Formats: sequence, C-alpha cells, structure tokens
Amino acid sequence: MLDLTMRAIQASLDGLAARQRLSAENIANAEVPGYLAEKVDFESSLREAIGSGDLSDLALDTTKSLAPTGLNGNNVNLDEESVSLIDTGLRFQMMTEAMNAKFHILKTSMRRD
Repeated sequence: MLDLTMRAIQASLDGLAARQRLSAENIANAEVPGYLAEKVDFESSLREAIGSGDLSDLALDTTKSLAPTGLNGNNVNLDEESVSLIDTGLRFQMMTEAMNAKFHILKTSMRRD
C-alpha cells in the first residue's frame, strides 16, 4: 500500500507526463491553422488533495490557451512550449528521484543487521 507521500509523487508524475504529452502535441500542431494550444494544470488540485489527505480523486485540468492567435488562427508559441518541455522534464526527473529516495528509505528500514 502506498503512503500519502508516494501517492503524491505518483500523482505529480502522472500530471507531468500529461503536461509533456500536451506540449509535444502543441509543438506538432504549431503550423496547423486554427489549432489552439492546450495546457495542463494539476498542481492546485494536488495541493488541495495533499491538504485533505485524500488523493483518490485528483483532477488533471486541461484547458485551451487564451493566448492571442496568429494570422492562421493558431496560438502555439514554440519558445514557451520548448521551455515548458525542459521545465517539465526537470520536474519529472526530480519526482523520480524523490520516489527513488522513498524506496531507498523503505528498503533500508526493512534491512536486518
């Protein structure tokens, strides 16, 4: 059974993976007329879920970007999406390291000397 910390880390990893997928989709559609970029927000619902101690029903909110569109009706900003991918990758790596540290603590606590 996962404790609250491990569930929070897993929820973060799920949210970051969703953000990475949407950023990649946005980049792939950067030249498609009328395409509106999408964004993922999970941090606010994760914060509330951690506060209540109930991570069973965590929402990944996906919204269309309200950024202005170009002449073709597309609003993907490649610079923003590239920075988002880098930021998301670093956050994913940090959460992976946090999960590994948690596993290391559990492994150490179960060791017999």
